[in-house]
Amino acid sequence: QVQLVESGGGLVQAGGSLRLSCAASGRTFSSFSMGWFRQAPGKEREFVAAVTSSGGFTVYTDSVKGRFTISRDNAKNTVYLQMNSLKPEDTAVYYCAASRGNYRYMRDGALDAWGQGTLVTVSS
Repeated sequence: QVQLVESGGGLVQAGGSLRLSCAASGRTFSSFSMGWFRQAPGKEREFVAAVTSSGGFTVYTDSVKGRFTISRDNAKNTVYLQMNSLKPEDTAVYYCAASRGNYRYMRDGALDAWGQGTLVTVSS
């Protein structure tokens, strides 16, 4: 099993940037596909981005393409979400997730672990 701890959330003005980090415990991090999800107030949790275990391939939801970048450092057991050109509608609690399966199925809920979330607030 892997345990996940997110950090890096905060308050930022529209157009600004934040980088979220997700630190994973355990020696098997490099075998997991990793992803980010978010849940805005009053809405369901939604998929944001995912990356393969090696970091070589990524996938994004349409609303963040060109603005967000997911990456990982397997030597540091950490996955990142660089968020640029932030918009008020990006305001949400952001969750890190891990999957033993294919990264493309993470958006459909094929997940093995969740973090506790970190709040991102974008002011207009």
